[in-house]
Parts: sequence; structure tokens; C-alpha cells
Amino acid sequence: MLDGFESARIEVGPGPEMGQEEGANALSLHVRQGGEGPPLLLLHGYPQTGAMWAPVAAELAKRFRLVIPDLRGYGRSDKPASDADHAAYSKRAMAGDMLRLMSALGHERFQAAGHDRGGRVLHRLCLDAPERVARAAVLDIAPTAHVFQTTDKRLATAYYHWFFLIQPAPFPERLIGADPIYFLHHTLGGWGSGLDAFAPEALAEYEAAFSDPETIRATCEDYRAAAAIDLAHDAADADRRIQCPLLALWGSNGVVDRLYDVLATWERKADHVSGRAVEAGHFLVEEAPRETLEAFLDFFETDEKNTG
Repeated sequence: MLDGFESARIEVGPGPEMGQEEGANALSLHVRQGGEGPPLLLLHGYPQTGAMWAPVAAELAKRFRLVIPDLRGYGRSDKPASDADHAAYSKRAMAGDMLRLMSALGHERFQAAGHDRGGRVLHRLCLDAPERVARAAVLDIAPTAHVFQTTDKRLATAYYHWFFLIQPAPFPERLIGADPIYFLHHTLGGWGSGLDAFAPEALAEYEAAFSDPETIRATCEDYRAAAAIDLAHDAADADRRIQCPLLALWGSNGVVDRLYDVLATWERKADHVSGRAVEAGHFLVEEAPRETLEAFLDFFETDEKNTG
């Protein structure tokens, strides 16, 4: 996947948001890079890796320097141990990874896009380091706190995994681990337009990742954090808003479109919001790469004065 892109492991953490000194318990991320131009950070979601960006990466790389990590706990990145309050998988910790990653690569100001869980990391990144993010795009999500606050039968049915994965360990880990490929295929196929939307190489990478019990554990921790420490962080920052221009894209055939007024929801969280539905289910990049790419090219700046 992502032919022609550099692939490396880069040390990023854990960082001060974990209450530890710089350099303690070093954490490394698997990162792909490619292209020329101002930096654009691309963050994947569950249950994927950075490979999800392959359908749009080649064209974006003609205008941007792409940085495509596997989030902590996912893919070939490190998977920190669990802790009682799930802080190791808080979106604040994941956002801190991204700040240190971009600094290590020489990008003090950058643009970013995040799909699914990556969008939630990006939301936190915009709140915790507004001076670093020039423009942000979130794909097929409503804000985490809003989702929990408005949960009803429709949401609980469609997002059953939110409530399954947060159950105490090792319950979901054991059940998923009994047949991880079945669970992965059911998730990927059920949220979008079927498995045919995914390139064989990408699907193979997701399968390899989910065959590792540590990936299953770590990704459950991601969701446990969302229902615990992330909500505490969101409550503390309830009055803070995203300051940079925000693009919201979502699938017209998906849950987010059915349950939310997406732009109105994000307008309560950000000062400058634009966006629209894309003809797709949940996996916009794979299901509608051309439309997603066009939206990105219209939104992200190529002016070196704005990023770098």
C-alpha cells in the first residue's frame, strides 16, 4: 500500500499529558510519508490503519507533504499497557502523539484530516493546540460527547460496538479474539457498502493487524477511554471551540446522516464550519475517493505561508 511513500518508526512519547517525563517509556508510531508541499496529517479510524488513505494519497501528494501514522494501539504502532482510567488511550494522549510526531518531522504548523476515531483525535488536537492546526477536516463523525448525550435506540442499535467494546476487559477481547477476521469483516462490510470497497492490499493489512491480540486489546481501550476520561476532558472544555476552519464530510447513506444535523452539530463546537454529505456509507475515502479528494483539494490550502 502507498507505493513510493517512505515508511518508518518514529519515537513520539509518551509525553507530558501522561504525567511522565520526556523520554520515559518511549512510544513509537509506524508512519508513512510522501509528497511535496505544505504538511497534511491524515488520521485513520477503527478498525483500520493508515492504509485507508491510499485511494486519495497519490493525488494529494502532488500538492502536500503527507504524514500518515498508525494511531497508538493500531496497525504497526506501539500498543501501550492498559491502565485503570484508560488514560493511555485518551484522545488527549493520541493528540499529544501527533504534536510530537509533527514536531519531530519539522512541521510546527500543519493541516489535518481525520476519519472516524482519527477525527476524534483531531477534535482534541484542535482544542489542545489551536496554534498548531491551520485547517481540519473530520469525516463521518459527530462529536463524542454529543453522541453519548443524545443516545437513543437508533444510535445504540447502529453503534452497538460503542457499548460492547467499553465492557470491562477481557470480555470483548475474548469474544473478538475467538474469530477476529469474522468480526473485522462484519464491521468493515456492515458500516459501508460491503467489503468490495476495500483494496485487497488494504484489507490484508487490516486482517494482519486484527490477528494480533494486542491490537484487539488496545482498540477496546480506545473506546473505553472515549466513554470515560475523554468525556471528562470534553466536559472541562465544554466552552472551548475549534478556532481553525473546519470541514465536515459524512456519508449520505450512513448513520451520521440519518441521526444528526451534522453541520449544526459542528457549528456548536467550531467557529468556521463548512461541509456536505458524500454519496457513501461510513468509509468515505474507499467508497467515494474522487468526491472526497475533490472536497479536500477545495478545502486545504497549498499556500506555504499558512503551514509548515
